[in-house]
Amino acid sequence: MTHPFFALLVRWSVLALGVTIATKVIPGIYYDTLSTLFVVVLLLSLFNAVLKPLLVLFSLPFIVLTLGLGILLINAVLFMLVGRLVTGFSVESFWSALGGSLIVSLTNIVISSLIGKKPRPPGPGEGGSSSSGGSRKLKSDDVIDI
Repeated sequence: MTHPFFALLVRWSVLALGVTIATKVIPGIYYDTLSTLFVVVLLLSLFNAVLKPLLVLFSLPFIVLTLGLGILLINAVLFMLVGRLVTGFSVESFWSALGGSLIVSLTNIVISSLIGKKPRPPGPGEGGSSSSGGSRKLKSDDVIDI
């Protein structure tokens, strides 16, 4: 069982790694100190938790029309917003923000696939042992006709 605080620390670490890689790879993205990076990670996490769902909701037709590429634009806008708000973190252009958000997303995908998720325990009706012994798996012919 993974503790939620540990999972949050892992997510912040992956985000910090993504932002650090973006500053090294993408021209136009810079940060001054590690404390600036810490603030950027906290603010990006907050924006991803609060603002991103609202932006996705309001721009859902655009996201569907662009087959999901609108999500990258939303990530770039949030990246630029953090660049404007945090002193010591600079995002020079929209294209830099788009590249940075792409690097952060790819880093998140790669690290998440390497870490992997633990299999969840079987739920009711999915198999496993039962303490009462009275439950059974449903067969394909167990149908209620009305």
